[in-house]
Amino acid sequence: MAGALGVEHYLAVSAALFTIGVVGIFVNRKNIIVILMAIELILLSVNINLVAFSVFNGDLAGQVFALMVLTVAAAEAAVGLAILVVYFRNRGEIAVENVSVLRG
Repeated sequence: MAGALGVEHYLAVSAALFTIGVVGIFVNRKNIIVILMAIELILLSVNINLVAFSVFNGDLAGQVFALMVLTVAAAEAAVGLAILVVYFRNRGEIAVENVSVLRG
């Protein structure tokens, strides 16, 4: 199989996505939407790892766990965006440095 993809190819893609996500968090600290997208990239890279190792080992446990991670990521995105909408309606801006005002 000269053209087959091995587990190392999936790990390389996953490492690239994880690095882009971490760089996105640390470089852009002003826009909270970009920070949420960078967190989603990190979770996507974890899912690629889980599925790649699951297929490599011939076990479905990693794929089931990846579905759970996707569910939690979708809930996190929905709750995060809902908080941002409420914050924007109250303040008129979305600035990361002013989010500490949300403390009750």
